[in-house]
Amino acid sequence: MDIGHFVPPIGQTAPSCYNTPMAKSSKRSDGRRPDELRPVRITPGFVATADGSCLIELGGTRVICTASIADELPRWRIGQQAGWVTAEYGMLPASTGQRKSRPTNKPDGRSVEIQRLIGRSLRPVVNLERLGPRTVFLDCDVLEADGGTRTAAITGAQVALSIAAARAEADGRFQKRAVTGLVAAVSVGIVAGRAVLDLCYAEDSRAEVDMNVVMTSSGKYVEVQGSSEAGPFDDSDLAAMLKLARGGIRRLLSCQRQAIAAGMKGI
Repeated sequence: MDIGHFVPPIGQTAPSCYNTPMAKSSKRSDGRRPDELRPVRITPGFVATADGSCLIELGGTRVICTASIADELPRWRIGQQAGWVTAEYGMLPASTGQRKSRPTNKPDGRSVEIQRLIGRSLRPVVNLERLGPRTVFLDCDVLEADGGTRTAAITGAQVALSIAAARAEADGRFQKRAVTGLVAAVSVGIVAGRAVLDLCYAEDSRAEVDMNVVMTSSGKYVEVQGSSEAGPFDDSDLAAMLKLARGGIRRLLSCQRQAIAAGMKGI
């Protein structure tokens, strides 16, 4: 049985979401088992002025996720009754320790890739027709980066989106069940010859294989991004990584559900 976390009222600090103890195995550099997530903390309502928001913390990685609903559509979608979900992603200047310059005219290539991934990941669990002619903007801003920022952003954006949709349904802007499920994401990889879950930066920087897995609450894949950094991997490596990803995502989904329930109180 997965152990979730208790989410206190908005504005209070949320405790970590711990993993269920599993089979004993050799520890990693930070003391975790190969199948263990970093401590997860999701604080809903972190930005009071947003339609939906949360702060997601995964180990040393911290990302603010907000959802904002606008009564407008992208130009290419004007005239349609179906809405749209899109995302923006960025890293604050001090998020990596060494100052990262702010983009002046347009986001860098990495940020563009990640924000497209976030949008692609969330749209499969949204009934766009039930949004009406509206756009949901998901903004993910990295406060601190210690690996897994894109997967944390997807997981947190889902919480923000679900809370925003609940409010929009309550006031009649969205039809009921605009959000049809949940999506969560996690990183996996091969480090020092073995499959591990939820890579921190120290592991990610020396991984032989690096992979990001996005899945729905119904157990279906939305996206799998994997590449060899040092050498090719085989079917057994892939199977081991996907098994770890499934276990980690089940625990993240449990954390999401509790954060969303806390964020929807009073709606």
